[in-house]
Amino acid sequence: MQCDLGLETTLKLFSVDGLKKVFSVVENEQELSDNSYRIFSLQDEYLATITPVITFLQNKNPTLAHSICDGTYLPEASRFDNLEDMEWAFGSMGIQDKARHLATLYLEDIGDFIKEVVDANFGFSRYAERLSSTATHFAPIDEALQQPNSILMDFLVELLQEKIQAFQPNIVGISVPFPGNLFAALKCGQFIKANFPTIKIVLGGGYANTELRTVADERVFEYLDFISLDDGEAPFQILLEHLEGKRPITELKRIFTMQNGVVCKFDGAKELDVPQRETGTPDYSDLLLHDYLSVIEVVNPMHRLWSDGRWNKLTLAHGCYWGKCSFCDVTLDYIQRYEPLTAEILCDRIEEIIAQTGQTGFHFVDEAAPPALMRDLAIEIIKRKITITWWTNIRFEKSFSADLCRLLKASGCIAVSGGLEVASDRLLELMKKGVTVAQVAQVCDNFTKAGIMVHAYLMYGFPTQTTQETINSLEMVRQLFELGIVQSGFWHRLAMTSHSPIGLEPHVYGVEKIGPDFGGFADNDLWHNDPEGANHDLFGEGLRKSLFNYMHGVCFEFPLQDWFDFDIPDTTISPQFIEFALEMNTDKQPRKHSRILWINPLPKVEFFQDEEGYDMAVLTFANKKSSSEIVLDADLGEWLVEILAKATVKTDTIYTFQTLKSDFETATEYSGQAGFGEFEAVFEGELFEGLRELGLLVL
Repeated sequence: MQCDLGLETTLKLFSVDGLKKVFSVVENEQELSDNSYRIFSLQDEYLATITPVITFLQNKNPTLAHSICDGTYLPEASRFDNLEDMEWAFGSMGIQDKARHLATLYLEDIGDFIKEVVDANFGFSRYAERLSSTATHFAPIDEALQQPNSILMDFLVELLQEKIQAFQPNIVGISVPFPGNLFAALKCGQFIKANFPTIKIVLGGGYANTELRTVADERVFEYLDFISLDDGEAPFQILLEHLEGKRPITELKRIFTMQNGVVCKFDGAKELDVPQRETGTPDYSDLLLHDYLSVIEVVNPMHRLWSDGRWNKLTLAHGCYWGKCSFCDVTLDYIQRYEPLTAEILCDRIEEIIAQTGQTGFHFVDEAAPPALMRDLAIEIIKRKITITWWTNIRFEKSFSADLCRLLKASGCIAVSGGLEVASDRLLELMKKGVTVAQVAQVCDNFTKAGIMVHAYLMYGFPTQTTQETINSLEMVRQLFELGIVQSGFWHRLAMTSHSPIGLEPHVYGVEKIGPDFGGFADNDLWHNDPEGANHDLFGEGLRKSLFNYMHGVCFEFPLQDWFDFDIPDTTISPQFIEFALEMNTDKQPRKHSRILWINPLPKVEFFQDEEGYDMAVLTFANKKSSSEIVLDADLGEWLVEILAKATVKTDTIYTFQTLKSDFETATEYSGQAGFGEFEAVFEGELFEGLRELGLLVL
């Protein structure tokens, strides 16, 4: 059995009864900020609107959008003060999106009140995150856990108690993906320990896998029994065998627990991890799939995808096929061990999840989705006629040709995100990204022309990054957005981690580690000095502000100096750098083993004689939007129809460029002569150029 206590606690809080309890906390003499006083004085308005707004955000009450957008329905506090020009932000997005954004601001207003009056740790997706970020010592978390419960924590444990009474478990697993999930997880453990001491508690997830690999503070295990690292299938199965008395504690797999008052790690199991092909399909049963909130927090196209709607999650491959980036946790299992699935298995799982959830949106959560597997998956999706909408994270590598991007679009891909990081070839090489800025631009252009949105992860503060390189990076980003080949982006400040090449060997990258001191709990984020680099703290606000405007298609003509309140050097990048990069012809001749693929319906062919008595063929190509005709000699037309049938996506055989060339040069059966001429000239000519626009791909 499984549940999402985060969702259920949120729904309990943002209800009429929940808000009544929140407002009841305010005492008559309590001093409130002007904003909280306004919200408190409008409590009847909030109580009257909260249920309709929540159902609207659950996509159960769409007609409320009209009332929300007219500006008279929602009570407004400070989150509405800096409301952007809504026509500017949502002019092309429609009334539903505008209403979701306003409803999100409404919830954030209430959240501000809760944070001031009820629970200073409150956050919609990051509860008590300040306690869990860089938490090298457990004492502050332990101290906070001993404080009386807030209303929110009362709601959490009430729901937990209901689940325990309904499920009657003897073991509870809690997944903690991020620091903002840790406190609530430990609060659950605290409640279970106090009220159901026979239940065993196991903690796992991304936070444990990155931060708790050297945990040593015994106080942690006052709230838990076990911490499991990395992939959980085999460790959990083996742990169950131990709890059933079938194997000794020394033969557990990647498990921390207490033994004789000391924190010990046991990893003596001989069993290997469960292969990805045998892990099974994710099971969404028990979860309240239709109760998740579809919010729009910020006007950023990719961030909107993350929070707008609920996406089924799958991975194409375990780990990262590249696994070299110097800032990444490449030494850890979730990156280091690369194990791809097959397109057939993935499509089986996609179909199973659609049948279970009734939802066709998929987010492939890979560190970097492998291009070859994305190609095979797209072909299998089209072959099976599966209708899905999907997006994923990639590396901007040259494998993403224009034709591959068109194939991905045809299979349902709507967006990709990838790390441009620093738009500097020197730093990209130091990062071991394996790409250049020009190459990234060409790949982004291929995706954009195919109709796939591109989100760029951007980074500043990389070791030895100079002020000049930061400004040059900003100029590159300006050009990418001005030319429209990147539509979304976000600047991140480099975080040095203990499991990355930079963290393991900082001297190699010209920086020095200065902390923090490890105190027996989390070990991940590192502090460092960068004596050769710029003062990176200066640039954050200017980078953020400029990018916000670029994403809205404005201010490209502003001098870069205008974004900063300190002097910066002029960029040394040519104003046409990206434009010139796009003009470079990087398309290579197809390799002989390149696959020729036809992804649209086969053409209808009709034969006729022209005015001079020659036998001719007219091929009519119909797609979802229009129809096109190509008129050819009858022999060539008949040959072409047969070739397209061989190359169609429906066939199980792979039709290659070499086979196409051979078929063309030996087509005597139709023409009465050896072939139709010089193949290369015809392939690069008008006929095949037209066919490629109509659905012929070279992969």
